[in-house]
Amino acid sequence: MQENIDKRDRAAQFRLRLARAMEDRHVSQSALARHIGVDRSTVSQLLTDHGARLPNAHVVGGCAAALGVSADWLLSLSDRPESAAEILASTLSITEAPRALVDERIFDWHKEAAGYKIRHVPAALPDMLKTRAVLEWEYAPHLGRTADQAIGASEDRLTWMRSAQSDYEIAMPLYEIESFASGTGYYHGLCPEIRLEQIDHLLALCEQLYPRMRIYLFDAKRLYSAPVTIFGPLLCVFYAGSHYLAFRDRDRIKTFSRHFDTLVREADVAARDFPDHLRQLRADVSGKN
Repeated sequence: MQENIDKRDRAAQFRLRLARAMEDRHVSQSALARHIGVDRSTVSQLLTDHGARLPNAHVVGGCAAALGVSADWLLSLSDRPESAAEILASTLSITEAPRALVDERIFDWHKEAAGYKIRHVPAALPDMLKTRAVLEWEYAPHLGRTADQAIGASEDRLTWMRSAQSDYEIAMPLYEIESFASGTGYYHGLCPEIRLEQIDHLLALCEQLYPRMRIYLFDAKRLYSAPVTIFGPLLCVFYAGSHYLAFRDRDRIKTFSRHFDTLVREADVAARDFPDHLRQLRADVSGKN
C-alpha cells in the first residue's frame, strides 16, 4: 500500500495501471467505454490527461469491475490488483472435516509445514498423543466395522507426525487433561486402566520428545481458544466441527500466532512442569482404585 502519495503522482499511477489492466485483458478503449457507459473520448482522456485530477468514483468503479481489478489498486491504495472477493477466495478455504483420525487434508497440511513450528489447540486430547485403546474407545462407535482398519491406517501417519522435524507446541485447557484423568465429561465411561495407560504414554512421549514437543495447560476461566492449528507461517486452520476454516493470509496467521503465544505465556502449567502435573493426576487415579 502506498501512503501520502502526491495527487499528481496518484493520477499518473492511475493512468499507468488502467493502461496495464486494459493491455493484460485485451480490452480496447471502445470496449471499456461500453462497459462503463461513457464515450470513448472519456476513456481516451483517462489514459492521456496529464493533470492531477482523478475520475469520479462511478468511473473508477466501472473500470475496476470491467477489468477485473480492484478500485483500490487503480487508485494506488493497494499493491494487489485482485478484487476483495478474489483475495478472500485465495486466502480462505472451507473444507469438510470428517469424523475421522488424521484425514488426508490434515496429513497434507502437516507434510507441507514439515520443519516449521506447529502450534496446536486441540478440541480434545490430541490424536497424535493417544494410545490405540483410547483411539478405539473414541472412534469405534463412529467407524463401526471399519474402526480397526482406519486406526491401523492412521497409526503410520501419527507416527510420522511425531517423528517429523517440526517443533510442536500444544496448549490445552486445564480441565481437558483433568477430565480425562478423572473419566468425567467427554471421557465419561473410559475405564481407569485405559486412562492410566494413556497417562503413562504421555509421560513417555514427554520424556522422548521434549523440548521438540511442549505441552502447556491454561485456565479456561481466564483464557479461551477455539480449536486451532497454526502451521508455521503457512496457514492457520480452525476446526468448526463439520468443517475446517483455513487461512493463508500472513496478517491473520500472525494475529492467531500472537493469540497462541498468549496461551503459552499465561499458562498455569508450563511445558517443563507438565510431567509433574501428569504424575499427580496419575496418583489421584491410582488412589481411587
